Amino acid sequence: MARANRASASFLERNRVNPSDKMKLLLVAVLVALLALSAEGFRVTRQTEEEEQAGTLTKITDKVKSLYQDTVSTASGYLESIRGLKLEEKAKNIYLDTSTVVSTYANIAHDQIYHFFYAPQ
Repeated sequence: MARANRASASFLERNRVNPSDKMKLLLVAVLVALLALSAEGFRVTRQTEEEEQAGTLTKITDKVKSLYQDTVSTASGYLESIRGLKLEEKAKNIYLDTSTVVSTYANIAHDQIYHFFYAPQ
């Protein structure tokens, strides 16, 4: 009998469950129970005959087409708002002004260097 108690005690000692594992198991059990209860109470609304006849592939392609159209219309709106700001014209004017100023100062620097090296005697 003592041997049986010792054997069962060693079995229990070897297979002792960690308290954190117990909490994890309890949490999983509660989540599964909640999922089962919510799935039981979930009712699917009736769909129209047209939607029922449409296949999965048709639904996916229709969704992709609508998303593409939304993206194109949004991008077109952004482009129109940018064109409304006339950024191209402003950038062109800034480039012309900058190139005029830079060329003027480059010519001045060129003249200064030329007269520095080739000064009249």
